[in-house]
Amino acid sequence: MTDTEQANGSEIGGHWSEEIYKILKEQKISIVTYVPDAGHLKLIELCQADSEITSVALTSEEEGVAVAAGAYLGGKRAILLMQSSGVGNCINMLSLIKSCMFPFLTLITMRGEWGEFNPWQLPMGQSTPAVLAAAGVIVQRISAKEEIGETVEAAAKMAFNSYSPVAVLLSQNLLGSKSFGRK
Repeated sequence: MTDTEQANGSEIGGHWSEEIYKILKEQKISIVTYVPDAGHLKLIELCQADSEITSVALTSEEEGVAVAAGAYLGGKRAILLMQSSGVGNCINMLSLIKSCMFPFLTLITMRGEWGEFNPWQLPMGQSTPAVLAAAGVIVQRISAKEEIGETVEAAAKMAFNSYSPVAVLLSQNLLGSKSFGRK
């Protein structure tokens, strides 16, 4: 994680992941799936340290959709943490959600937005909201730390009470831009 990312994540009142973690606990989410991502690192670490949460590292984001289906069938709640570049890996599996009518919640750290240095991140980052909407996923966006609690809680309630797919996009403004040594 770069200095910019660390600064944006923890400036006032602790890291924003702590607020999301609290909501996951309140919403009784007991399975957290993820493909390792620097943007979600703190949240992943909080979940891994919690004995009441099963943390599952995935080899591909689409596996998280299948785990969410299995969790629902087993009476549990799951969430998928991924980066916007992984949305393209989930397209076929997103049809499973509508067909089988199970709740689905995903938190997506955005790339290809504000301050992006990597041209390969731009196409998927720019198209992520439209791709999700076209697949029938309800899209919410967080651009400021003050929006986190209310938005994540509302998204979780919507997903688990209406058996709908809901994605919360964590904007690159919130996360900070990556530099990998570029100035």
